Amino acid sequence: MDSILVKGNGPLSGQIPIAGAKNACLTLMPAALLSEEPLTLTNAPRLSDIKTMTQLLQSLGAEVTALQDGQVQAMSGHGVNSTHADYDIVRKMRASNLVLGPLLARFGEAEVSLPGGCAIGARPMDLHIHGLEAMGAEIELKDGYLHAKVPGGLKGAKIELAFASVGATENIVMAATLAKGTTVLKNAAREPEIVDLCDCLRRMGAQIEGDGSPTITIQGVDRLNGATHPVVTDRIELGTYMLAPAICGGEVELLGGRIDLVASFCEKLDAAGISVSETKNGLTVARKNGRVNAVDVTTEPFPGFPTDLQAQMMALLCTAEGTSVLEEKIFENRFMHAPELTRMGANIEVHGGTATVHGVEQLKGAPVMATDLRASVSLILAGLAAEGETLVSRVYHLDRGYEQVVRKFSGVGAHIERITS
Repeated sequence: MDSILVKGNGPLSGQIPIAGAKNACLTLMPAALLSEEPLTLTNAPRLSDIKTMTQLLQSLGAEVTALQDGQVQAMSGHGVNSTHADYDIVRKMRASNLVLGPLLARFGEAEVSLPGGCAIGARPMDLHIHGLEAMGAEIELKDGYLHAKVPGGLKGAKIELAFASVGATENIVMAATLAKGTTVLKNAAREPEIVDLCDCLRRMGAQIEGDGSPTITIQGVDRLNGATHPVVTDRIELGTYMLAPAICGGEVELLGGRIDLVASFCEKLDAAGISVSETKNGLTVARKNGRVNAVDVTTEPFPGFPTDLQAQMMALLCTAEGTSVLEEKIFENRFMHAPELTRMGANIEVHGGTATVHGVEQLKGAPVMATDLRASVSLILAGLAAEGETLVSRVYHLDRGYEQVVRKFSGVGAHIERITS
C-alpha cells in the first residue's frame, strides 16, 4: 500500500494548474444515459473515481472512451441494455447513485445498489426517493437495492427538499429533463457543480431555469441530443492548493482559479492574514507577515464555507496565533483527521460537531494515517508545516480526488514523494 513522505518546507513559489471538478464530472457522466447521442466532456480530471464511474456506465451498456490522457471523456448511451447498477461497483463511490434519475427518466425503471464512498456520515437517499416519487416513481428498498419503476413515465411535479442536498438536486434535475410537464424544485442546492450540470443539460437541449438559486424550474422535453461540454474548475482542489503557500509561506499562482468558486473560503483566508488576488490566468495566494491569525469556521451549503475544505483549513489553523473553533454542520463524522493532527503536536479538542483548535508554534513530523479523501490531503499540508518528516499512509483515498498531487506540490518547491510498497 502506497504512502506519501512529506518533509517540513520553506516558502513555496510557482504555478499549480487546477483540474476539472471531480464532483462535477461524476455528475455529468451519468447525464450520458439521458440520450442516445454522444456526450463529450473536456477538462475531465484523471482520478480513480472517474474510472469507477466509467466501469458503472459500461456495465449498463454505455460506451465510454478516455481520450487525451483521460482529460476528455467521450460517452454514448446508445447501447445501454441494463438498468441494474451492481453493488460491487456502486459500493466504491457515493456518486454512483446519480444513475438512478437518468435511468428512470429514459427507461422507466432502475435497480441501484445503496452507495458507498468515504465514511464521513450517513448521507441517506431519502431526499432522492422523495423527489422521484413525487414525479410518479414507485421505489422499494429490497436486499440492499433501490428497485424503481415508473409506469407511464415521469411527470412534472412541485418538489421541496427538506435539506439542500446536492445529490438529490442533481438526480431530480436530470430525471425532470425528460419528464412530461414542468418540475419546480425548491430548496435546491446552489453549488457550482449544479450550475455546471444544468449548463451541460441545456447544451443537450434541456429547458432549465434558476440553477444557482434555491428554485430550479425544468420543462420536460421529449428527447435530449448530444453535446460537448467543458468541466468546471475543481473548487475543492483549488482551495486545497491555495492553502499550501498559506501554510508554508511564499506565493503561488493557481491556474484556472476563480474567486466566485471559493468566495466564502477566501473571506476566511483574508481574516487569517492570507492575501488572494486575481490574475489573468487564475488566482495568486501569498502569506502575509508572521503566523496566521486564528479564525472561526462553520461549514454550510454553498455559498457558505465548503465541508470539503474543513480538514485542510484545520491543518492551517493548527499553527495559527490564538484559538479557532470549527463547526461541522454538513457531515456528522468529519473530524477523523483531528487525532492524526494531534499526533503531529496539534492541540485539538473535539466535542460532537465542534472542534476547538489551539494554535501551536510548530508541528512535528510523525507517521499518520489518512481516514478519508479530504483528511488525507490535510495531513500532507500539515506535514509541509511540520518539523522533520511526516509519513502519510493509506493514500489510496487521495487518488479518488487529487490527480498528480506529488507533481503539483513538487512543482512549487514542496519536499514530497510517493513511496510504493
